[in-house]
Formats: sequence, structure tokens, C-alpha cells
Amino acid sequence: MKNDALLNDALQAIVEGDAEGAVDIAKQGLEMGLAPNRLIDDGFIPGIMEVGDRFEEGTLFLPELMRAAETMKEALTVLNEALATSGGEKRSAGKFLIATVESDIHDIGKGIVASLLVANGFEVIDLGRDVSNAAILEKAVEYDVDIIGTSSLLTTTMIQQKHLENLLLERGLKGKFKTIVGGAPVTEHWAKRIGADAFAENAADGVTKAMELLRS
Repeated sequence: MKNDALLNDALQAIVEGDAEGAVDIAKQGLEMGLAPNRLIDDGFIPGIMEVGDRFEEGTLFLPELMRAAETMKEALTVLNEALATSGGEKRSAGKFLIATVESDIHDIGKGIVASLLVANGFEVIDLGRDVSNAAILEKAVEYDVDIIGTSSLLTTTMIQQKHLENLLLERGLKGKFKTIVGGAPVTEHWAKRIGADAFAENAADGVTKAMELLRS
């Protein structure tokens, strides 16, 4: 029962965006002998998933979402250090490369997605903004990522997402990397039209879609 209460406290710390409390709970759990993986899987991840659900429902807003993501990041730092010390491997849900497409300098939304992905245990390679498709593909191969996510905030730059899908096909890499597209003008219809694997409506949806792709 004590363990269950602590795991519930972990969930609540994430929902409330209490970074100091989350770190204390992580340390307390380790001192009690709880495995880092259990604290992550049964405490902190349910917390960040609840935050994502509330954000999608409109009962929690962007500042709270970002605070929860930072709280999750702080807790995972403690728990991944514990895993390394015990000889275990750092937890990673998967490798996600993210970038804003070429000729587009908007990156606030992309930064939010990257933060939430990290909070959910992804290893994120953020290439920044105004990134060419050639550079995206080069880094995807270099880091051997699972998913490539691109953001376009302008209707004039959306075409770069299509060009990336074509480039993946040309180089025989379409099956190797899953792709997610997002951004203000981007739609589900556009994603299907260009052959992307998924469309992310917002940051929380991006995490959900990423997890679904890893399971597919």
C-alpha cells in the first residue's frame, strides 16, 4: 500500500507541475527499494499521460502542460541516473528526430512537442528550424532514429513535407523511418495525401501518435 501511495504521489506531482516534489518522490522511491522502471512506468508516465488527456480535453492549458513536461524531465533525470548506476540502461521510449522544414523559421510549437516527447521518455534529436530535407535524412540515418517529425507553420513550406516523403522513397528508407507531420496549416488529409505515417494535431497528440507508431 505504501508503494501504491507513492506512485499516486508521483502521478499527482506531474499533474500539478511540482518539480521539486517529483524529484523528492523519485529519490524516496529509490530509497524504499522501488525499481526505477516501476517508478517511471507506474507513477510518472501515467501522470504525464493524464496531463496530455486534460490538455486535449481543454481542461488544462499550455503553461500547465509545459510545467508538467519540465517536471517529468527532472524526475526522469534522477531515475535514469539510478538506472545507470545500477548497471541498467537509460530508459528511452524511442528515438525521435524533429525539425521545422526548410524556409520556415517558426519553432515554438516544435519546441513544445520536443519537450513533451522528452517528458514521455523519448530520446529527442531537435535539429531546429529552417532545416533541409537532406540534412533531416542525414541525421536520421546518423542517429538511427525511429521517427521523423516535421513541422510547417506556413502553407508555402508544407510542400517540404511532401518532398521529404518522396526523398525517403527514392532512397529506399520509407520503411525504415516512420514520419509524423504537424503545424498550423497541416491536416490529416495532407498527411494521407503525401504518404506520411501520422498527423499530429497538437503536442499531446504528437506523443500519442509517436507511441502508436512505435507499437505498429
